[in-house]
Amino acid sequence: MFVDTAKVYVKGGDGGDGIVSYRRELYVPNGGPAGGDGGNGGDVIFRVDEGLRTLMDFRYQRHYKAPKGERGQTKNRHGANSDDMIVKVPPGTLVINDDTKELIADMTRHGQEVVIAKGGRGGRGNTRFATISNPAPEIAEKGEEGQERWLVLELKVMADVGLVGFPSVGKSTLLSMVSAAQPKIGAYHFTTLTPNLGVVDVEDGKSFVMADLPGLIEGAHQGIGLGHEFLRHVERTKVIVHIVDMSASEGRDPYDDWLKINEELKLYNAKLEQRPQLIVANKMDVTEAEEHLVEFRKRLEEEHGITSVIPISAASRQGVRELVYKISELLDTLPEEREEEAEEVAERVVYTFSRSSDPKDFSIRRENDVLIVESESIEKMMKRINFASEDAALRFGRMLRKMGIDKALRDRGATDGDTVRIGEFEFEFSERA
Repeated sequence: MFVDTAKVYVKGGDGGDGIVSYRRELYVPNGGPAGGDGGNGGDVIFRVDEGLRTLMDFRYQRHYKAPKGERGQTKNRHGANSDDMIVKVPPGTLVINDDTKELIADMTRHGQEVVIAKGGRGGRGNTRFATISNPAPEIAEKGEEGQERWLVLELKVMADVGLVGFPSVGKSTLLSMVSAAQPKIGAYHFTTLTPNLGVVDVEDGKSFVMADLPGLIEGAHQGIGLGHEFLRHVERTKVIVHIVDMSASEGRDPYDDWLKINEELKLYNAKLEQRPQLIVANKMDVTEAEEHLVEFRKRLEEEHGITSVIPISAASRQGVRELVYKISELLDTLPEEREEEAEEVAERVVYTFSRSSDPKDFSIRRENDVLIVESESIEKMMKRINFASEDAALRFGRMLRKMGIDKALRDRGATDGDTVRIGEFEFEFSERA
């Protein structure tokens, strides 16, 4: 089964907690703080593996959580950082943030790695908070939470050549004749429901990858038929081989078929109109095909200035060898710009993570008798504070005053005893400075 979309949840590992500890040594009656920092949580990293061809694995496992950092230890020993979680994806995978629909990464090259969810930093132990005024603090931070998000993965087939055309024009038959691929072949529309890949060996030692893609119909750019499921794969190909049924079966006009397919490609992505394209007239073993080919060539030349049409019969192998050589020759003439450009995009389009926003960026609103302080950075900071420790609670109060929140609350009419809510915590406002 071919799977080219998947939705997964990823979470970086939480940082380990720092600890409160003191030196306990013989003949050292007043040992200072000795609580170590927690270790950093592991990152979730996506790595391209050219041995993969589908997103099937993501259908059975949808959650990926990196391990948590180790808790800090006594004698100022740091907890160990956890290992990163490596998740392998096939080449051609697009990673999209499900909430923002933002492209995080375009993964194309074997071995390419992108950090998808950053692990949290370890919390600091009480050694870090020792000051002259408080040489033995009862303060230690909790580990920072790892980043988490839902992702949509989309796979675009990585092939040199893409076979396009209406259903049942002979794309699967051609692929089966020039490669070891064994696509399903049937005398009905949409026999091919998913892309099939085959390696085509040219006699001079060269080879290229050919993709038999599901047939197009009119309106595909709007998602009709197999629509977008097909068109996303065409974008990856270097050369388009446009197969036209020259037997005019089912009463269709070959020239009209050619026009409609090209229009669908252009409407989906205007760049596809500029992609190198070979026009192949298939089913030339049918009696009426020669007559249709004459008319087809005439209209192409008169209306579009195109003179090159390659006649073949995929079923009888007539002209197939010549077509393979023409494809190989065309690929040799193409510059490497497209591949280099894809690599540049893959390196550039990487999601950037912000450790914290501006702590002074907050807002205050009143809800009945409760004053609510809203600030992403402050709420994130609070998750790392152990409010069971008096020293930690006092330190937090000093930080709020330094940020100007006390003054802002007074400006909003806060008086002694009023309830203030920050995130999930509620406090009693005090006029004491």
